[in-house]
Amino acid sequence: MPFRGEQEHYRRLRVVTDAALAHLDLDDLLAELLGRIRDVLPVDTAVILLLDEATSELVARAAVGLENAVEQGIRIPLGRGFAGRVAAERTAILLDDVEHADLLNPLLREAGVKTLLGVPLLVGGRSIGVLHVGTFTRHEFEASDVDLLQLVADRAAIAIEHATLFAAERRARLRLERLQAVTDVALAHLELDDLLTELLVRIRHILRVDTSAVLLLDAETNELVARAQVGIEEDVQEGVRIPVGRGFAGRVAAQRAPVILHDVEHADVLNPLLRQKGITSLLGVPLTVRDAVIGVLHVGTLSPRAFDDEDVELLQLVAERVALAIERAQLHDDIVRLDQLKLNFVAVASHELRTPAAAVYGALATLRERGDALSPEIQNQLAETAWEQSDRLRRLIEQLLDLSRLDAGSIAVEPRSVVLRRLLEDVVKATSTHSSEVTLDVDPELAVLADPLVIDRVVTNLVANARSYGRPPIRIAAGRSESIVTIAVEDSGGGIADDLVTRLFGRFERGSEGHGSGLGLAIAKAYANAHGGELVYSSAGMGARFVLTLPAGTA
Repeated sequence: MPFRGEQEHYRRLRVVTDAALAHLDLDDLLAELLGRIRDVLPVDTAVILLLDEATSELVARAAVGLENAVEQGIRIPLGRGFAGRVAAERTAILLDDVEHADLLNPLLREAGVKTLLGVPLLVGGRSIGVLHVGTFTRHEFEASDVDLLQLVADRAAIAIEHATLFAAERRARLRLERLQAVTDVALAHLELDDLLTELLVRIRHILRVDTSAVLLLDAETNELVARAQVGIEEDVQEGVRIPVGRGFAGRVAAQRAPVILHDVEHADVLNPLLRQKGITSLLGVPLTVRDAVIGVLHVGTLSPRAFDDEDVELLQLVAERVALAIERAQLHDDIVRLDQLKLNFVAVASHELRTPAAAVYGALATLRERGDALSPEIQNQLAETAWEQSDRLRRLIEQLLDLSRLDAGSIAVEPRSVVLRRLLEDVVKATSTHSSEVTLDVDPELAVLADPLVIDRVVTNLVANARSYGRPPIRIAAGRSESIVTIAVEDSGGGIADDLVTRLFGRFERGSEGHGSGLGLAIAKAYANAHGGELVYSSAGMGARFVLTLPAGTA
């Protein structure tokens, strides 16, 4: 069927390309182009396939007369089949007999296409896709038809490239706007709970999902704990905990990489609420700060969703800001708690210092004002009281200075070779006028690499605690394994009351007898931790048993 005059064809070509260049939205552009092309050329079908450079495949992007090609996501490898050859060879190809030709797209035959003409979409000599047209009856395309379709394709390719660049720029701008929305929240909130709630609401909107959740890492148990949710609030209410390495969120944290679940129903998911709520697809990314995983951020949908690379990249960028905001909020919470602790510490310390200070002042004031009128016995009692309370004051001040230096990290641990029994004998002699009440079960030849000051401070406080609250005999035992040195101090008293065990190492915590400052065990534990070790309590039958563990070094 011959085309009309060449002049009319070029007039209609301008109509096609002018319409094409007027559209910036790619979908609108392609729909307009194909409709106009089918009007310009007497054909039944028109299809545009665009190159997916990541897979080197042509993807059906728009069609008229063969709409199923787009709906079914037809993909043609570059160089294969009809469209693949057009793109690879960058030249027009005509198929007079589709029935007996090399075709990969089965829809062409199913639709009854008899003749095909395809031309490449070229930009700067680079193939970006294929435009092909077809007829349901045998048709003889002439050379002028091929030239006309190629001219249309050349103008269309430029319009497609413009629309693609515009779409990419718009997506980038929208992504920046969405990230800015998250950043604004991150900077505006300091309270962690308020921060997470607001962030998750915005994340759900940004990624167009039904649920969003943050799980934070509990380093002590190596589990992820549901901290905030939008869409599945029961996670937080029920205290869901996911071991790192297991299930969906556990894999995200362990692999330190995004994980996508397209079908939650048949995936390894530990949290039963995800299935109960009907979540179909999930995307999760790790929350990292300075290369350390602090949790997981994941989003989900109630209908199937094929999360793509752009979704993953966007959620990762969001996660970076969320992680920094969480760290900032946690730091704020820590500072608030620390300020409160400092206030409490100052208040209690002032009270503790006031008591011996008042006793010293009272005794000395009495001696100064009325000493000549008092009997020698009363004068001696007042002097003894002043000395005892001043000594108590001195020890309390030393303990407070110890804690201050430990809190500031200004005490340098300096391990050196130490014969442990000899060191412990010196400690016992310095802490007790009745050294016979303390027994040592330590190998005389046992030598360790440790800071003697740390051992002195810890054991001194433990022995003093045993003498104040327990009963003799007090036993000190020590030993060494491949990795640790242990020093145990136990007494033969009544042990520690259950209600005191949980706050045993707190500052100014004392037993019912009320002896001492209540700082000894806190200082002992702080010294142990400063040495990279630990101090723990356990019941020893009738008495109390404290065990100091330190890293074993080569003495």
